[in-house]
Amino acid sequence: MGVGPVTASAVVATVGNFKQFKSGSQFGAWLGLTPRQNSSGGKNNLGGITKHGEVYLRTLLIQGAKSAVMTAHRRQDPISKWVHQLREKSGWQKATVALANKNARILWAVFTKDKPFDAGHISVKPGSPQAAMCAA
Repeated sequence: MGVGPVTASAVVATVGNFKQFKSGSQFGAWLGLTPRQNSSGGKNNLGGITKHGEVYLRTLLIQGAKSAVMTAHRRQDPISKWVHQLREKSGWQKATVALANKNARILWAVFTKDKPFDAGHISVKPGSPQAAMCAA
């Protein structure tokens, strides 16, 4: 889904210990994949990505995501369906950055939780009724 052997090995070589980041969103921000904020008075204005952070890894994630976004209509997994709907709604460039950020968060989760990637995984917010059903 946009992360191949080159990107994975570059991430491992550059980051080292993923547990230095508290969350996947913090890892995405470190890469520079989060929107620039210009907010005041309770009104949030989000701009383009900040482009601060690790340039090489961000470039690899964006290029991989671009390829996945352009071919998402051919696949039926949940992430491909999501990114195809996002592309139709917001355009291919925003969908590409969103998928790159999602892939960064997935990479963080895979490396910190020591579990293999599951394309069919559906995340559940802790404390929700669905989480209680999953735990039982």
